[in-house]
Amino acid sequence: MKIAIVRIRGIRNIAPKIKQTLDFLNIMRPNNCVIIDDTPQNMGMVKVCKDYITYGPISEKMLFELLRKRGEKGRRMLRDVMEEEEIKQAAQKIMHKEKVKNFVDPVFRLHPPRKGYKTIKKPAPEGDLGKREDMDSLLKRMM
Repeated sequence: MKIAIVRIRGIRNIAPKIKQTLDFLNIMRPNNCVIIDDTPQNMGMVKVCKDYITYGPISEKMLFELLRKRGEKGRRMLRDVMEEEEIKQAAQKIMHKEKVKNFVDPVFRLHPPRKGYKTIKKPAPEGDLGKREDMDSLLKRMM
């Protein structure tokens, strides 16, 4: 299973351990998104920086939309380099144990969500931080 991670908060007053973990996850700026595997090692890193990110499972359909709309390969958009059928096959391969960086740059630069965040200081039910069940709806608002 693949997990989508979106950084929500900025860099002010951040602990060095959390900053280094965000660097390891390759999430440098707010509204950046990465797709990782659901392994115990990755989930340990996610738990360290849970107060600065939101994360949850991503569906294959949403991964295809993310690749099509916001995927970049070098300095060019993925939709300019690949046909739509190739992007769909890439999304299927990524969902079944391929790495994202084999097809596209690993970081997706997204817009802030339409209608904004609830709050960036509370966890998921009341706010937007931490684990969420419906990651696809947030990603859809950010594309």
